Amino acid sequence: MCQDADGIDTSHWRVTLQSLVSAIIFPDELQCKGIGREDTASYMRRILDGIKSRWARGLHDSSSSGRATLAENVASLASHLKLFSRQQSPPPHVATALLLPLHRILEGPSTEVDVHVRRQVFRALRTIIREHSADIQSQEPPPVFDFLQRGFIDKDRSVRIDAGRALADLVHLHAHVADRGCKPNETIFMNINGLLDSSVKDAVKETLLSTIGSIGRDAQSELLGRVVYCLISQLGQENHFLKGLAYTQLLEIAKKQRKSPYVLVSPYISQVASFVVSRKCTNPTLIFETCRFLSVHPTDFISVTLSKTLPHLFANSEGKVLEDISKELGKTTPSLFLNHSHEILAHVYQQHGPAQTTRSLTFITNILSDAAAVGNIDIQSIVKSCVVPLLANLVVVLGDENEERAALAVDALRKVERSIAGETRERVLIDIDLSPFLKTYMLGVVSNLNDMLQDVHGKKSFSAKKQILRGLEALIIQIGALVNGISPQIMATLQTMFLVPELAEVTLTTWYTFLSTLNVKDVFPHTGTTSAAIVSAWSALSPPARESAKKCLRHIVFDVGSTVRNDEENLDEVVDLGHIPELSEIHTQLQSRRVWDPRVQLQKIMERCSMALGELQHFMRNNHASLIQSLAAGDVFDPLIGSIVCRDGEGSDTLRRLAFECMGILGAVDPDRCDLVSKEKRIIVRSNFEDFAEAISFALHLIEDVLVGAFRSTSDIKYQGHLAFTLQELLRFCEFTPALLSSGGTTSISAQVRKRWNKFPKHVFETVTPLLGARFAAPRKELPQLPSPIYPHQTTYREWIQSWTAYLITKASGHTAQAIFGVFRSAVRNKDVGVAHHILPHLVLNILASENNEDTGGILQELLAVLNDQVASDSPSTPDKKFLSAQAVFMLLDHLSGYVRVLRQDTTAKKSEGRKSRAIPEQLVRVDSVLSSIDHELMAKAALQCRAYARSLMNFERQIVSMRERQPPPPGTDFTPYYERLHEIYAQLDEPDGMEGISTLILSPSLEHQIRQHESTGRWTAAQSCWEVRLQQQPDNLDFHLGLLRCLRNLGHYDTLRTHVQGVLVRNPGWESALADFQVESAWMIGAWDDVHRIAANKEHEGSSVVKARVLLAMRSGDPSPIEESLTRARLVLGAPIAASGARGYRRAYDALVDLHMIHELELIYEAISHLPPSSQGRRSAIVTLSQILGARLNRTLPTFRIHESLLSMRRTAFSLSPISRPSITSQIGQSWLASAKIARKAGQWQTAYSAMLQAQHTNARFSFMESAKLVRARGEPLRALQELENSMRIFGFVDNNTLDLTREDELSKRMKAKAQILLARWMNESDRYEASYVLKQFQNAAGSAPEWESAFYHLGHFQDQCYRNLSTEDKSSRGIKMNFQTIKCFTEAAAYGNKFVYQTIPRLLTLWLDMGERKVPAEHPLFDKVNSVVASSIDNIPVYKWFTAFPQIVSRIGHPNRVVYLVLSKLISSVIREYPKQALWFFASVVNSTKPNRQQRGRAILDQLKNNPARTDPNLPDLITSLHAMIDELLRLCNYPIGDRKTLLMQKDFPNMRGMKDCNILIPLQSSLTVNLPPVSSMSHRDKRHNLFDPLSPTFAEFHDRIEIMHSLAKPRKITVEGSDGVRYMFLGKPKDDLRKDARLMDFNGIINKLLKTNSESRRRQLRIRTYGVVALNEECGVIQWVPNTIPVRPVLLKYYEAKNIPAWKQSKELGDVTKRIKEGSDKDAAELFVTKILPEFPPVFHEWFVETFPEPSVWLASRLNYGRTMAVMSMVGFILGLGDRHCENILLDTNTGDVVHVDFSCLFEKGKTLDTPERVPFRLTQNLVDGLGVTGIEGVFRIACEITMQLLRDNKDPLMSVLDAFIHDPLVEWEDETRKIQRRHAKDKDKANAAIKATADLRLWAKSALRPIERKLKGLYSPTNVKERTYGGITRGGEDEREISTSNLVQMVIQEAIDNANLGKMYPGWAAWH
Repeated sequence: MCQDADGIDTSHWRVTLQSLVSAIIFPDELQCKGIGREDTASYMRRILDGIKSRWARGLHDSSSSGRATLAENVASLASHLKLFSRQQSPPPHVATALLLPLHRILEGPSTEVDVHVRRQVFRALRTIIREHSADIQSQEPPPVFDFLQRGFIDKDRSVRIDAGRALADLVHLHAHVADRGCKPNETIFMNINGLLDSSVKDAVKETLLSTIGSIGRDAQSELLGRVVYCLISQLGQENHFLKGLAYTQLLEIAKKQRKSPYVLVSPYISQVASFVVSRKCTNPTLIFETCRFLSVHPTDFISVTLSKTLPHLFANSEGKVLEDISKELGKTTPSLFLNHSHEILAHVYQQHGPAQTTRSLTFITNILSDAAAVGNIDIQSIVKSCVVPLLANLVVVLGDENEERAALAVDALRKVERSIAGETRERVLIDIDLSPFLKTYMLGVVSNLNDMLQDVHGKKSFSAKKQILRGLEALIIQIGALVNGISPQIMATLQTMFLVPELAEVTLTTWYTFLSTLNVKDVFPHTGTTSAAIVSAWSALSPPARESAKKCLRHIVFDVGSTVRNDEENLDEVVDLGHIPELSEIHTQLQSRRVWDPRVQLQKIMERCSMALGELQHFMRNNHASLIQSLAAGDVFDPLIGSIVCRDGEGSDTLRRLAFECMGILGAVDPDRCDLVSKEKRIIVRSNFEDFAEAISFALHLIEDVLVGAFRSTSDIKYQGHLAFTLQELLRFCEFTPALLSSGGTTSISAQVRKRWNKFPKHVFETVTPLLGARFAAPRKELPQLPSPIYPHQTTYREWIQSWTAYLITKASGHTAQAIFGVFRSAVRNKDVGVAHHILPHLVLNILASENNEDTGGILQELLAVLNDQVASDSPSTPDKKFLSAQAVFMLLDHLSGYVRVLRQDTTAKKSEGRKSRAIPEQLVRVDSVLSSIDHELMAKAALQCRAYARSLMNFERQIVSMRERQPPPPGTDFTPYYERLHEIYAQLDEPDGMEGISTLILSPSLEHQIRQHESTGRWTAAQSCWEVRLQQQPDNLDFHLGLLRCLRNLGHYDTLRTHVQGVLVRNPGWESALADFQVESAWMIGAWDDVHRIAANKEHEGSSVVKARVLLAMRSGDPSPIEESLTRARLVLGAPIAASGARGYRRAYDALVDLHMIHELELIYEAISHLPPSSQGRRSAIVTLSQILGARLNRTLPTFRIHESLLSMRRTAFSLSPISRPSITSQIGQSWLASAKIARKAGQWQTAYSAMLQAQHTNARFSFMESAKLVRARGEPLRALQELENSMRIFGFVDNNTLDLTREDELSKRMKAKAQILLARWMNESDRYEASYVLKQFQNAAGSAPEWESAFYHLGHFQDQCYRNLSTEDKSSRGIKMNFQTIKCFTEAAAYGNKFVYQTIPRLLTLWLDMGERKVPAEHPLFDKVNSVVASSIDNIPVYKWFTAFPQIVSRIGHPNRVVYLVLSKLISSVIREYPKQALWFFASVVNSTKPNRQQRGRAILDQLKNNPARTDPNLPDLITSLHAMIDELLRLCNYPIGDRKTLLMQKDFPNMRGMKDCNILIPLQSSLTVNLPPVSSMSHRDKRHNLFDPLSPTFAEFHDRIEIMHSLAKPRKITVEGSDGVRYMFLGKPKDDLRKDARLMDFNGIINKLLKTNSESRRRQLRIRTYGVVALNEECGVIQWVPNTIPVRPVLLKYYEAKNIPAWKQSKELGDVTKRIKEGSDKDAAELFVTKILPEFPPVFHEWFVETFPEPSVWLASRLNYGRTMAVMSMVGFILGLGDRHCENILLDTNTGDVVHVDFSCLFEKGKTLDTPERVPFRLTQNLVDGLGVTGIEGVFRIACEITMQLLRDNKDPLMSVLDAFIHDPLVEWEDETRKIQRRHAKDKDKANAAIKATADLRLWAKSALRPIERKLKGLYSPTNVKERTYGGITRGGEDEREISTSNLVQMVIQEAIDNANLGKMYPGWAAWH
């Protein structure tokens, strides 16, 4: 059987066809010649032509049976041809041909054309209609309906019924064809209605009505409307039967459609009402019967349908009907018109031709004029009164798919324009240009269209909304480019409608028209919004919608993009399109249009909302690994990393998957190295809504931070409507109106309102713009009666929080609060509790701050109900309800505590300013009383129960403190249970320091305690032993088994873990689900893949390890589809904890981040191994690239053994999945084992390190011998390690190998070889067993192996410098010169090749070089010229920013006596200033204005040369130098200005020049702006000459405030306020008669310490730091110091609490004065006893109260106390090293926002305190109150550990720290000069005055060096308390000259003991207040 191209079986099908055709055309014959060779189409054309030809004649057999048979054959032929007909285009007109014989059959006498024949004909016609629908719908349709009309009027009912069935088929066919609409049906029903209204027999009408009814039962939309209209029109029939039949049919249709009569008719009410009401006078029965059917009263029907009926009545001048309606409604005809004028006029203007419109308008004007009391009313005034809604109605008609109606609307608009113009002479309509006319009203028209689209005037169907959008498109076309004036409104409309799937396609069409209509320059603002909307919705768009979207994007990129001419007009806002294949062409063009720096591109992406997640994922996946690597490198990551990390993974599964994938690509970045700032905004209403400006701010916060997010994210249309209403009302409250969107601006909007509006972010602006002037309404439902408290009566958290919030809204206090909260009534009662959760604390605060005691009691009752439920053992609440409700209560209490804190700060500030306020303290007392009335123990237990650990800790500590304060303590008081609770809480908070502190308080720790301690500090072996003991006690405890397994996993003991799990499951098979994660992980680690498959196959297991196992199994299979599915599923499961913890819970969810990190690495490794190049070189290169990426990813994670080992283990598993064993892959596995050995060694896990080492050696990992030797050394065998290393290196030929190696080594091998050589040389040097020359040779070998490696040259130079330091004085003058030369040479090389050792190399080489130049012998040595030459050339070779790190040291040597040296030095200074003038010039200020002529002269000469040098790089440099020094001169004048008795100065009056320096380009000298930011070590290359050393956004001077405050201290410093370019206010003190060079250098010193603290993982994790501030020494006598805001001295804090306890200040107590006198005169023992017994009891410690009062929110309280303890510890150690004294309570400040300790006034440095009249005996301040502030643990834990870490860091970095202090020697302090002047005066008596001067200079240097020598000794660990002759520390006697190097922990213990020693404290100067 064969088929032709048409798919028709030609052999059988054609035989049947010939038979049927032959029968039809008989007696003609079918021509068969050539029939087999013809194609079907040609063959059919011949047949159809034959049929047409035959039936141009009459019948051959006219008998009744012949006619019937012919009809049957026609039907058969129609069925047979259906397949052919459906395959042809255009249609073959089969129906037209077949109608011809049917016509002939019906021609003849009734005896031949009987009923049977007629029925057969209409049945055949039905077949034709059904089988040849394309013919029926063609452009030239056959006259089927005309043929059917014969059947309608047939006298036989059965014939009429058959004809009716054919009619039903016909109209349904027309109704289903979308592109032709219902035009044919319109004609058909017009004829039917005419037939029904004619005089045909009632029987005919009966059949027609039955047919119409049957059609209506299955009809939809427009067809149903025509049926309903037709039947209702017959309800006015005089024939009761026909009327009843029409009524019955309508009821049947309503029943079948499952609608009420009214609902059935309502969509078509416009046509029905117009017809019915217009016949009110002529056929009153019709309206009565219609209303009876609809069950409405006629009057109501008329009233409701006025908008539908009046347009027709006025257009048709139906005066009588209008009069009748007016009477029935009790209104006048003019009032009817005026109420519906725009609808009436819209219809009138749409009438055909001007004549009809004129007639109707005349009718209207006559009616109105007759009613008017004065004169005639013209049509111009009538139209103007309703022009905007009239135009809006006509614009909607412009969108009609019926082109005739749309054309009528265009003519109507022209008629309206002519009417408004008031023209008497009519213009031709076609000549009227609508653009300028429509532009005038376009804003109002679009606003009206928006109301329609938002269902403001009643709900509209999707088809109606589509028409409105098409109308908007037509409007845009008519207006043209002038439509730009309302771009925001149009864009808002398009964005809103685009979100509705049913409207997306038509919206995009309109969007394209809008963009293409605008002028090109006007499109740029919309490119980002348009592209983002399209890309975010792409997957949901239909194919036609996608085509429209592509047109929009093509227009933007190709058409608009081609016109880009400047930076302002660009395509930067267009989102990335690369991840959508269909847009690849547009994406390619877009990439060519913009050349973006990848970082800028990433920044743009991050600025967008969640819609950019897909773009971010694509960006991070494609070729930007190097960017991410550079951003996440070094000790501090780029801020962009923090913004990626803070994605919270909320939203749909798709958005969460994208967010989790992005997090995996980035990796589990170390939280201690990136700024994780939560974007959550917090606002506290201070004034209880009495301040309108503050209320506005609160409303703006609700809009921007709460409602817009909820509105954009919800998919619930009803809820979105509630939110829209709330937004709309809050916008009105903020005085935002549609007038804000006017392009030209308007005076009706105040500048303040417009400023508020413009502050909205882009996404908020886009969301709320459509709601300006919106008319959403919300039903006001009364709340049911609620019991009190509400909580126990609600079953879920959602029900409780919504009910309580809704109830409290009704209780809001004050008109403003009611206005704000009242609009939330509907928004809070929804399944989304976010809005209720956010406004609840503000509501509660509003009510508590008011004076309603009943409401306050109700709130307290509600809070206690929730808290009691947490601790109740018989609670009926679900765990979810309890947990979420408690979290809500704690959030609420935090808000109240925050309110209390803020009001206390405000009150304090007002008191300090001398102002008083009554209302605020009363509100504060009311709120505070509620907080204090909640029992601490209840709060602590409830908080612990629901994991609010900070709150629990706070309340337990307060309990312990209150119990301790009782004198005596209650009998039997045992604090151990409380301490154990605190220990558990610290463990949960991941604060091991706190745990350590608590442990010191517990004498006999429990096993559980020990486990917590070991696990928190990573001592997993010890924890394992504890768990094993517990299991011996309770072998069937699942938790104990899990604890042991956790230890084994973290130790990497997977074999043991696997064996243990198997043993446990034998005894307890029911635990399989709980142990599945451990079981499957151990199985894949040892390669037991069958077990992995078995466990992963169980769908009930969804643990993290199980989902990872499924990924591994999918990758083993190699099938892409399962891999993709498993990756997607894994990301969603593993990322769930991140979504739960939110953006602020990054640390808590860090393990989940590690899992996502692993999943991405699995994917990376799998893809790399699966697509390895065929060549061995290519494979090696690919693996090396992968290794570098993996290495960078590991380096940016938290540097702990547990984290790193888990990642490395997974990598080894991933590499082992490769089916083919390749050397490069084996090498990677070996390197991974080496990395594991290294981290295990550093963590002290010796056994794990040794096992990993063996595995690495088994894989022949290169250079594994180095790690092996390090492990031996770490275990305490340094000599054996050295021997092992040396032997291994000899084997590899790295030592004493004189043979020439001709093989080429790669860079990595060279580097590793050099590392080994350095390691060997260092160990040799430390062993003291080798000659220095031999060690030197090893260092030189290393430098030779890696000639461009910083470390090699640094260690070589450092060794030679060490050798130099060990020389005798005599040798230093001879051999030492050569050593110095080699050291300088090596250090310059090292500095050129990297920046890891920049703080060691640059300062030291400068010191060596400059010191050599000062001494006569070295300066005259021939080598010194080479030294100068090396340094001079290095100025060009070393990047300038590295020299800047030592700029203060360089500047201090500007007075260098050696002329040759000075020339090089001045070149270096010029180079730094030229490169970084804004910062360097501030450091240079003290030189230019120096009181020493030589320094001043040289400084000014350098600046003059820079200003006059034509080769300078920056043309703005001269102006900058001039303006900055003009400012410095003004600051000097400020410092030296005579004050007299004035308390304030005025900038405008006293310093007009300074006041005029506004908006200048001078940097504000903040410490942060002057601090160097070195690039990450990993990103360095020696060719990197420039680096962005400073924050480019550092603020500059914008304005000086007029008021200058004079401080009260002796020197009367002047406090000025500066407005920065960033909008922030900064304050500075101008200090006269004070040498601030000391403070400035100390800030440099502290700045370097801060950098060192950042580089150390332990200090970084604890965020150890010193608070610094900007200091600028203007000369040796005065300077400017940055005021530290938000700080308060310790002294007034303590005095405040002592006053509250009625404890008098020290000066008021004579008795205490006597005691101090006795202490001063007594021995140490007596002093200590008196201090303890007489003084301390008078001043009990109170400082802990300050933390509770200042930081009442528990999380803030904990953070601030940790900050306090750690910043105090760091500065205590630094102060001890520097010999910092005078630490009385005024010189130690507290930051009231963070709890940080800030030290000020560093005048008592270098052990100066020990030389005072009453010598200081403590190394730093650690008095009882400062200890009290540390909490229950005191100095243990947080404080001690921070001290030890800091001290160790200082000792490890002795050299760079001493280099910073080197500047003191060469730019000595004024106080030292005063001392040496005395010496100079004595020597001046000598005859040789020159020698005297030289001697004085030498004495000054000696004085400076002697001041610094104790610092160096302390940094070496050489220290003994000088004020104590002999004292025992830990059993070791220290004293006198017995000094040895002390370990860090012992040294910290010694100085802490010194600081808290009662004898030392008692002997301190009384003004120091040691009792405080």
